[in-house]
Amino acid sequence: MKVMIRSAGGKLSAYVAKKDLEEPIVEVEKEGIWGGKVTLGNGWVLELPEMPADTRLPITVEARKLSSGE
Repeated sequence: MKVMIRSAGGKLSAYVAKKDLEEPIVEVEKEGIWGGKVTLGNGWVLELPEMPADTRLPITVEARKLSSGE
């Protein structure tokens, strides 16, 4: 699914346009978010693609939803 990752006020969030959903990223698997799993405020777990650590935000990426947490 296409997910836009952005940073506002030093906090990361994810926006899923198809679901009209924007949630904060509350937990990351790796120090950098790329190539690991992230947990959103609603409990969704997404796997993000490998990207360089200095990738500029906002960016839209193809993420894989691993669980809905609901």
